[in-house]
Amino acid sequence: MTKLCLEMSSSPIRKEFKKKSFVQSPYRATKLISTSFDQSPWKRMRILLVDDEAELADPLGRMLSREGYSVDIAYNGESALQKVQDLDYQGSGYHLLILDWLLPKQTGLEICQQLRSRGDSTPVLFLTAKDTLDDRVQGLDAGADDYLVKPFELRELLARVRALLRRSSAIETAEGLGRLQYEDLELDLENQAAYRRGRAIDLSEKESQLLEYLMRHPGQLLAHDEIYHHLWPAGDRPSSNVLAAQIRLLRRKIEAAREAPLIHTVYGKGYRFGAAA
Repeated sequence: MTKLCLEMSSSPIRKEFKKKSFVQSPYRATKLISTSFDQSPWKRMRILLVDDEAELADPLGRMLSREGYSVDIAYNGESALQKVQDLDYQGSGYHLLILDWLLPKQTGLEICQQLRSRGDSTPVLFLTAKDTLDDRVQGLDAGADDYLVKPFELRELLARVRALLRRSSAIETAEGLGRLQYEDLELDLENQAAYRRGRAIDLSEKESQLLEYLMRHPGQLLAHDEIYHHLWPAGDRPSSNVLAAQIRLLRRKIEAAREAPLIHTVYGKGYRFGAAA
């Protein structure tokens, strides 16, 4: 792929950003040198970019398109959710959502929370001017996979997009083989077995269901009620002690000596799966 450089006055991307007068833009349109990589794996990747400022969203959407992605743009939260729903009905979906936080009709935070509450694990990147530590923590706790504050370097944004799409592609490939993988832990969905660092781990049906649910929501705080609803969707639900016992048994199996813990208790709230922060 030909390298893109915004420092070159002849660059069409440079000209496009010049036309918009980005003096106060959240994009730092300087020193963008896109690293050379094979575009072919990314051409099927579909991104939804959501920002209510068309003068910012449109050129960024065109730039992402030039990088080889298929890009849709929404200018408010309601439209964004409708686009996600429409693709779901078609049996496909987005590989990445790039969300502004402060959107008309429905905020980016509310969009992210709604998607996660219904089990949608599409990677979410917040691209927002909300820059306090509390904002970042709130966004990530809502289920976002990454968080980038405006103003930002375009080269960094593109690198983050590639990283999130690599992760999404790896999950899709593993699921196509009937497997889920997180770091060194692999779950065989068909055979109720897990593997970590070369050792096989036999799982009960409930343990396999629980581990699958946790692995599909890495880094997210999963409330006790959410987990109960997934494991026991109908009929009488067992006491809270039963869930705690299931977690305890699963930990013993997937977290052997000298292996990093993956299931973390958030006291009074629920559990979080993934590497410790």
